[in-house]
Amino acid sequence: MTVAIKKLNSESVQGFQEWQSEVNFLGRLSHPNLVKLLGYCWEEQELLLVYEFMQKGSLENHLFRRNSSMEPLSWDLRIKIAVAAARGLAFLHSSEKQIIYRDFKASNILLDGNYNAKISDFGLAKLGPSGENSHVSTRIMGTYGYAAPEYVATGHLYVKSDVYGFGVVLLEILTGLRALDNKRPPGQQNLIDWAKPQLSKRKLKPIMDPRIEGQYTSKAALQAAHLTLKCLEAEPRNRPHMREVLEALEQIDAMKIKTKVPGINSTDSSSHRHGYQPSHHRY
Repeated sequence: MTVAIKKLNSESVQGFQEWQSEVNFLGRLSHPNLVKLLGYCWEEQELLLVYEFMQKGSLENHLFRRNSSMEPLSWDLRIKIAVAAARGLAFLHSSEKQIIYRDFKASNILLDGNYNAKISDFGLAKLGPSGENSHVSTRIMGTYGYAAPEYVATGHLYVKSDVYGFGVVLLEILTGLRALDNKRPPGQQNLIDWAKPQLSKRKLKPIMDPRIEGQYTSKAALQAAHLTLKCLEAEPRNRPHMREVLEALEQIDAMKIKTKVPGINSTDSSSHRHGYQPSHHRY
């Protein structure tokens, strides 16, 4: 059985807490859209986590690595991945004790051999608010560019802070661009600042990934843009719940284009040709 091993960096103090968080959450949770934790090791200074191996690697690799041997993800596959990731996040938010994932980004969405998406890396996950509280107050951690504005500004973490992160990834899926990239021209380096004003327009072509042109209906693209805009609302209470996001994405997924473009295969036969070698991940 091929597995993926995550090895703790022995010099990282924070790493032990993340390792413990992964064991605590993934040791208790089971869902088709969460990566399976198969086991762990704690022997003296060696801390390891053993996961199921995800053959296609991360969504980040497929969206942003310009690799000639890797075919660009089709529109249908992108929406399939978004639906699966939304399903995993909705499960966390609707569990008996709400779980805030806190670090939702393209590199934490892993794909199996059939492009089924699963959320990985629960090192920063937190139990959600209890009682009458609407948020958890915690130290600001996560990834710049994906973290919700209220969390960055105050340290107040809401369940809907995850929805903002999902909106960022959805925007990356539509545009094929990273949330932050200093190599882009001035004014376009922050994807949210540049693309968000365009999401409410009827003509989305200027921001859509040119690699998927002709693979989607204008209605599907407009609905996806509208959903992204709602997820990126500045106020947490104005963002939809993840179950609403999931429903909207399932509707978009059902909007298949009537005439397939020649040479485009939504099942993507590249799944049989391109594999990933197991790698060690470090905290």
